[in-house]
Amino acid sequence: MADEMINSYVALDLETTGIGARHEKITEIGMVKVIDGETTDTYHTMVNPHREIPKRIVELTGITDDMVKDAPGIEEILDEVLAFTEDLPLLGHQIIFDYGFLVQAAVNQKRKFEKYGVDTLKLCRYLMPGEEKKNLSAACAYFEVTQDTAHRALSDAYAAHNLYQELKKRFGKERLELFTAKMLQYKAKKERTASKRQKEHLQDLLKYHRIDITVEIDHMSGNEISRMIDKIIFQYGRIPENTKKQG
Repeated sequence: MADEMINSYVALDLETTGIGARHEKITEIGMVKVIDGETTDTYHTMVNPHREIPKRIVELTGITDDMVKDAPGIEEILDEVLAFTEDLPLLGHQIIFDYGFLVQAAVNQKRKFEKYGVDTLKLCRYLMPGEEKKNLSAACAYFEVTQDTAHRALSDAYAAHNLYQELKKRFGKERLELFTAKMLQYKAKKERTASKRQKEHLQDLLKYHRIDITVEIDHMSGNEISRMIDKIIFQYGRIPENTKKQG
């Protein structure tokens, strides 16, 4: 795989609550299966991140809390997501970002997910003039590749696929080495499961300090709860001992 031009792959794009697979969550998955350059299948789903989507992300993607509230969590659909990719390499614009979220989700469920991949952003860095913007929309415009709704998962997966095919057509023969799949590297550690005691401690702190949070406690990892408890204590203080005894 390392020395042949890739023409069969799964183009992948995710929308998320922010940057960084360790602390943020998936809100939408779009995948396009391509065999010998032709689209053969697609996969699309909204994903419930079990937390409020930040305003800046809503403005960027158009995905609101209402759109994901009845969607499955990633743990419910991970098997079908990974199965869709089969043994094909992944393709995407800054593919390591999307890959990292799926690796983290897999590791959290004691699953392994290792893939080869092709990054259209890296291709653009080699094949576009330095002064040109290299994001997906700009690259598609530069190479006259039609793009549907920007910043939505399935349309961005299609855009990455169409961009790759255009780049391959224009530069594939003389720059073969750019169109080969490389092993994707992303290290993920399993998130610690939250204990009942941790959850109760957080709930007590929230109640005592009258704090509202935008994350569902039952869907927080032990690490996330620890960080939130530390932050609350630092900001508002501990629950006084005499209050605990009265409760």
